[in-house]
Amino acid sequence: MCGTCGCADGGGEGGGGTRITGLTRPHAAHPNGGHAHGGHDGHDRDREAHGHDGHDHDGHDHGGHGHDLVRGPGPLAPSAAAHGATGGDGTARPDGETVTLEQRVLAKNEDLAARNRAWLAERDIVAMNMMSSPGAGKTTLLERTVRELTARGRSVAVIEGDQETTLDAERIGGAGGDVVQINTGAGCHLDAEMTRDALTALAPRPGSLVLVENVGNLVCPALFDLGESSRVVIISVTEGTDKPIKYPHMFAVADLVIINKIDLLPYVDFDPDQCQKYAASVNPGLRVLRVSATTGEGMPDWYGWLDERHRRAVR
Repeated sequence: MCGTCGCADGGGEGGGGTRITGLTRPHAAHPNGGHAHGGHDGHDRDREAHGHDGHDHDGHDHGGHGHDLVRGPGPLAPSAAAHGATGGDGTARPDGETVTLEQRVLAKNEDLAARNRAWLAERDIVAMNMMSSPGAGKTTLLERTVRELTARGRSVAVIEGDQETTLDAERIGGAGGDVVQINTGAGCHLDAEMTRDALTALAPRPGSLVLVENVGNLVCPALFDLGESSRVVIISVTEGTDKPIKYPHMFAVADLVIINKIDLLPYVDFDPDQCQKYAASVNPGLRVLRVSATTGEGMPDWYGWLDERHRRAVR
């Protein structure tokens, strides 16, 4: 059970634990020190089980959890244990104890996020945390982005976050992007530790763009810093115009809002101007773009924003 948002974070009922599956280029230096353990190094290694005891192995505290690391000619596929620290028993706790636990969980996450951010900055890699509710079109947007930017010679890598399946990662791989899949089980968000492990497997090239597709959810992902350069929230015209004021924290932490599926505007009851006003009411000066990932309308504005963010990050 996640101590901050209350989700079953990897090990609860209905969840099989966090799994990270590397579909391409599965070997790299570890973002926080050390080296990735995956990939084919010329030997047919079957399986290596690691049991961390909570002490510092490579510059960071693993928090006393274990994971299984699968090696061999196929992709990296470690299965991490629960990333929360609440005991997982669902026992009600006094408010003060709950607040203290939340602070500890977030403080640990922020420390790991800072290390991720430093690792990315050293390599001039710009990472975007892409957040939305399910069905807003994140994967379609990323699929088109990867295909078109790769065709222009841009190096783009993707971290896919879902509770289950590798379907989205397969779509991104088909578009020509390097990709790893994080499956969170019953967990409702990515965190900095999952991101660190995914970066290890992904091995993004220096100067590249990393797009992180968070788990579909407009609440919990806003709480967890991944070490990203910017946060992007995607909503679609098939959702309510009032989304920004119904989920204000998500829009308050955003650097950009993309209103997607504008090709459907003639067929739905959605007011993009009012939606933009609502977004500005919770985050004055927030940039809003209107695109259709299906038709390509507005996509050059999205690419221009990415270029501007990259220039700003590598100065």
